Amino acid sequence: MPIAPAPTPWAFPPHSTWDPDDDLVALGADLEPGTLVTAYALGLFPMPVTLDTEEQLGWFSPIERGVLPLDGLRVSRSLRRSVRDFEIRVDSAFDEVVAACGDPGRPDGWITPAFRRAYGRLHRLGWAHSVETWRDGRLVGGLYGVSVGGLFAGESMFHHERDASKVALVALVDLLQDQHADRRLLDVQWQTPHLASLGVVRLPRAEYLEALRRSVELPPPAAFGVDG
Repeated sequence: MPIAPAPTPWAFPPHSTWDPDDDLVALGADLEPGTLVTAYALGLFPMPVTLDTEEQLGWFSPIERGVLPLDGLRVSRSLRRSVRDFEIRVDSAFDEVVAACGDPGRPDGWITPAFRRAYGRLHRLGWAHSVETWRDGRLVGGLYGVSVGGLFAGESMFHHERDASKVALVALVDLLQDQHADRRLLDVQWQTPHLASLGVVRLPRAEYLEALRRSVELPPPAAFGVDG
């Protein structure tokens, strides 16, 4: 089972006070494990934001949340062929996956060293996980995210070979397919055109929060260390 972190000293604003027209819900707090677990269970995730030239820690809950229904993943014929070309591993190179996702050379990068350290701590407590694609003993793609009960909140993905990150996503969906699959929630933050092509839909915030409430009551999937 994941190790319970020390309780967060911060209080996030209640859902009833969230601005219905703004994805940004709160500023401040910290990236300690207890804060992160509490935030994800409430429907929030952190990203750095710059306001009046000052960088701050922002907490987001998109008005339209990107969610991938487990029965809605679109796997093209070429992607289905690619699945056979990679080895899938779970949590064998978490720090390396986060480092690759946070490569400073990537456009619109937001994974700072502080975020890398924070999610590394969360991983070592059993709350954050990576799904990796390997070829010939080399890490060539993958994704990482946070698992709280039946929620898997995808944070970022990368690839060094064609289709390597997509194959990791296919593997993640397979890992979440168990007796609780109908109530599990695969959250990808925002729907992008690329993610939409894979089956990601937009869920209004209120619907997402209701699905989240049901989902976090579930046990984590067996692939992440719990036989549920």
